[in-house]
Amino acid sequence: MKDTLLYNARLIDPEAGTVTEGALLLSGGRIKAVVTSADEIATLAGQTDAQDLNGAHVAPGIVDLGVKVGEPGERHKESFKTAGMAAAAGGVTTMVTRPDTSPAIDTPEVLEFIRRRANETAPVNVLPMAALTKGREGREMTELGFLLDAGAVAFTDCDRVVSDTKVLSRAMGYARSLGALVMSHPQEPILSKGAAASSGKFASLRGLPAVSPMAERMGLDRDIALVEMTGVRYHADQITTARALPALERAKNNGFDVTAGISMHHLTLNEMDVADYRTFFKVKPPLRSEDDRQAVLEALRTGLIDVIGSFHTPQDEESKRLPFEEAASGAVGLETMLPVLLRLYHAGEVDLPVLFRGLSLNPAKRLGLDCGRLSAGAPADLVIFDADKPFVLDRFKLQSKSKNTPFDGARLQGKVLQTLVAGTPVWSA
Repeated sequence: MKDTLLYNARLIDPEAGTVTEGALLLSGGRIKAVVTSADEIATLAGQTDAQDLNGAHVAPGIVDLGVKVGEPGERHKESFKTAGMAAAAGGVTTMVTRPDTSPAIDTPEVLEFIRRRANETAPVNVLPMAALTKGREGREMTELGFLLDAGAVAFTDCDRVVSDTKVLSRAMGYARSLGALVMSHPQEPILSKGAAASSGKFASLRGLPAVSPMAERMGLDRDIALVEMTGVRYHADQITTARALPALERAKNNGFDVTAGISMHHLTLNEMDVADYRTFFKVKPPLRSEDDRQAVLEALRTGLIDVIGSFHTPQDEESKRLPFEEAASGAVGLETMLPVLLRLYHAGEVDLPVLFRGLSLNPAKRLGLDCGRLSAGAPADLVIFDADKPFVLDRFKLQSKSKNTPFDGARLQGKVLQTLVAGTPVWSA
């Protein structure tokens, strides 16, 4: 087979922090060369299967850390097939899936089922995480070694915070001996129980049960103390408040193996978007103040926050058509993440290399993957998109089974044109 040349492209390199005009030469499912010389591009165009991208952007495929898929137990909300198609349509080439299924992914047998189902039906790469404690109940740690051997890339109980510090410290200590990554949801569980909003004037006016931003700081402080005690590799799934950032910065400055993520929703929305109890805007942790949003956006720019995720959480209509405090938390995001985040780019709040550092490079590095880069030898997992193409989002046209997006009817700018996994197109607009 001939090599493939993608030319007349704007190449986003999150490692170098640049956007340059040039071409990518693909061979055997990998990037063979990055070409910027016009003469060399002209020569290669005659020797390869050449594709003119007409000035579109090309970036490393998105590695989405923390995707909820409904298999097993909630296939009516999302299957690997529909999640995979949504991912491909959104430029996500690797989904890192959460273990908050029914039953939880807490044994090698369930993990093997997940891997088999994903490989059979999803057009993108799927890497499963496993539960840190059995049943995600926080009482007894899972067989971390066996799960690691079965293919688990990290361990997490997701939004069920392990409240027993002794159990968590033992699990972290064992994970440290295996070199495993532990992902945690920083939140003080008692303070945050039943909360539907962040405490403040807005929550008081709306009469919503609220949680102080300090609950996130308290949860993170405890986790970091255990990281210091055990030496475990640690990732905070979402840091959403300004109050938690100094603790994160201290942990990094002290040399702890700590990284942190942020969701697309907390980067682009604030508590006011809940407006008149719009349940599609109910996420976990709850949307924060505009001051908090600005603080975490600055932390993303400086590199204090490492990873951006969709935290794709499909919910059916029945679980959202309830009073706000009773409605299920979560929103879909696989397909909407890139165009939503491009709002920040068009507003001049963040540039494209920084965006893809959080979307592709850093999550790949955290998991020890060789993707997330635009360099020779890297997998040809790519997203090709038109950053300026305007459209109005219609939730009923999304590939996901569930349609619970807060951006229904939003005017967005930026459309995925093609997604490639190992050099093979899995989505074309």
